[in-house]
Amino acid sequence: MGLLDIFKKIEPDKKKSPILHTLYDALYTMAYTPDTVTKGGVHIRDGMDLKRTMIHVVIALQLCFLFGTYNIGHQHFVAMGQHLGFLEGFHLKLAHGLIKLLPLFIVANAVGLGIEIYFASKKGHAVEEGFLVSGALIPLIMPPDLPLWMLVVSIIFAVVIGKEIFGGTGMNIWNVALLSRVFVFFAYPTEISGDQVWVSGFESLKAGAAVDYSWWHTGFFNTLFEWMDIAKFNVSSVVADGFSGATPMALAYEGGWENVTAHFSEAQMWWGTIPGSIGETCKPFILIGALILIATGIASWRIMLGMIIGCALTGMAMNAWGANPFMEVPWIYHFYMGSFFFAMAFMATDPVTATSTNTGKWIYGFFIGMIGLIIRVFNPAYPEGWMLAILFLNTFAPMIDHFVLESNIKKRLARA
Repeated sequence: MGLLDIFKKIEPDKKKSPILHTLYDALYTMAYTPDTVTKGGVHIRDGMDLKRTMIHVVIALQLCFLFGTYNIGHQHFVAMGQHLGFLEGFHLKLAHGLIKLLPLFIVANAVGLGIEIYFASKKGHAVEEGFLVSGALIPLIMPPDLPLWMLVVSIIFAVVIGKEIFGGTGMNIWNVALLSRVFVFFAYPTEISGDQVWVSGFESLKAGAAVDYSWWHTGFFNTLFEWMDIAKFNVSSVVADGFSGATPMALAYEGGWENVTAHFSEAQMWWGTIPGSIGETCKPFILIGALILIATGIASWRIMLGMIIGCALTGMAMNAWGANPFMEVPWIYHFYMGSFFFAMAFMATDPVTATSTNTGKWIYGFFIGMIGLIIRVFNPAYPEGWMLAILFLNTFAPMIDHFVLESNIKKRLARA
């Protein structure tokens, strides 16, 4: 008996068990394309449904997941002054990263997809697969030590208030993943700002503060590592003297580019071996993901290039003005320090919340790049601006498309 036959045999009754049938339908269409296709000889028959479109984005994120997992562990050991070489203590760093990231990923997807399945069963529709991408993005844009209950509350807010009340996937005005992060930022600001939140495994980053290991460290992995006769997690380790956990953004605000380079090299910032959100630090891997999305036609290169132009021109203008140390940071290094490329590749290009017209995409991307950098440089409470800039432009995306279309109509009428 083939897998398809098994799926057909176990299909629940849609009327008697709507939630079970909705869950079954989600799993079935994950494995196989839908039974229904576009009818008619003049139409295109295409197996690229919404679920497969979303899966392309998840695939493009995999390098960010791999690097982010390992970098969680790397930053943890750097804080203690141990295994300072990036590949030193490889098994310990990878294990610590998995302990921190897997709960975030599992909880995010369980809560988000649970809400999606519930609303789909109530509406009698198939599961709207939009959360496949949101469930992958949300863990990557959060701090590694974020309490799971805060993650749950933020996802409920983002999915219910940000999407379902508008009608579900395709109807939402704002990017769901960013709504989750902005909820945490404004509701629990100490959990997503400051220096301490980006380095995991400690109650505090003060010199001499002890590690905060769980049973997974001291029980599961230490038992495994002891059996393999390799280094184990040391429960007596403490934070090293002089370690702060500050990100390049915080350092730039305090003392400009010289203060940043006193703590991190350009190579560290480019390759991502720095504190920050889990998936946003490694620029080469993010750009590989961006190229995958462009090559597959999932994301708009116009939005990406528009953002680069907007950020670069704004940075040049700030360099010319130079009213404070942060404004004097060479414009090219604004691409190195924070989450610009991640926001450009995976957030701004969301096809639901971005502009649809080609001209509108240039305008939309340009203003995200410009406004995001203005927020980054001039806002002392939040020295990173892409989240707020993208949500702001999400709001105005329909208006931008409206004026672009009106302009095109007027030009055509004039020619007629």
